[in-house]
Amino acid sequence: MSGEDGLPPLRTVISELGLTAKKSLGQNFILDLNLTRRIARTAGPFEGITVLEVGAGPGGLTRALLMEGAEHVIALERDARCIGALDQIANAYPNRLSVRQVDALDVDYADLAEGPLRIVANLPYGVATPLLIGWLRTMPWPPWYDRMVLMFQREVADRIVAEPGSKVFGRLSVISQWRCHVRPLLTLPPAAFTPAPKVSSSLVEFTPRRSREPACSLQALEAVSKAAFGQRRKMLKSSLRQISEDAQGLIDRAGLDPTVRPETLTIEQFGALALAYAAEADL
Repeated sequence: MSGEDGLPPLRTVISELGLTAKKSLGQNFILDLNLTRRIARTAGPFEGITVLEVGAGPGGLTRALLMEGAEHVIALERDARCIGALDQIANAYPNRLSVRQVDALDVDYADLAEGPLRIVANLPYGVATPLLIGWLRTMPWPPWYDRMVLMFQREVADRIVAEPGSKVFGRLSVISQWRCHVRPLLTLPPAAFTPAPKVSSSLVEFTPRRSREPACSLQALEAVSKAAFGQRRKMLKSSLRQISEDAQGLIDRAGLDPTVRPETLTIEQFGALALAYAAEADL
């Protein structure tokens, strides 16, 4: 029995190839093509866009992206066991799928393709945050991608989209929201994945901002947010002593109250703090 795209059901493919998700690689496959097509539609439309899929696995989302109109997909997959399944898809969609067996942490993404790129991925759990931070650190900015639609463990997604004052608002919230407009798209239960993880997962959209005021360097923003959230329960003045001998002066120049706690600051206030710190540290 074949699917709508003429290819065997994904469960058949992974059974024939003897594929099992490896915990060491953070793999959790989505085998329901209806679900992967829903994710793909959320990430579209794809006219004039090359889609970059990181951690393609046996190709459930890859097939969905192609079925939903992606003109060209670049699928990155580290696990050699999955390449056969991806090659089957490439044969079914001539000239529309490029498969590359690489470690996603070692890729020079800016050189992958000419023209607009969009990252759409069910990211391997173990490298999801490092990959995201790397993409957010892209220079020059605006980046080489027009959007990112990424699946994370629910707790990571919650940190990304958290508002100031939330218990999970932190460094990842600040960096993500400084660089991009972020919004949660959908949440999937553990049963949607094979094998079922212990937690739910959430899809998050990142749309790069061209700029944000006050303008500051990402290096300075990362430094002040790291210091601020390194001691969450302390007041801002105490936290910033890790990076400044004149924490009070730094706070004054940013126009902030030294008695506030870091988790209550807005993204713009972190930007003001980073701008003041950059001037002090000559960043």
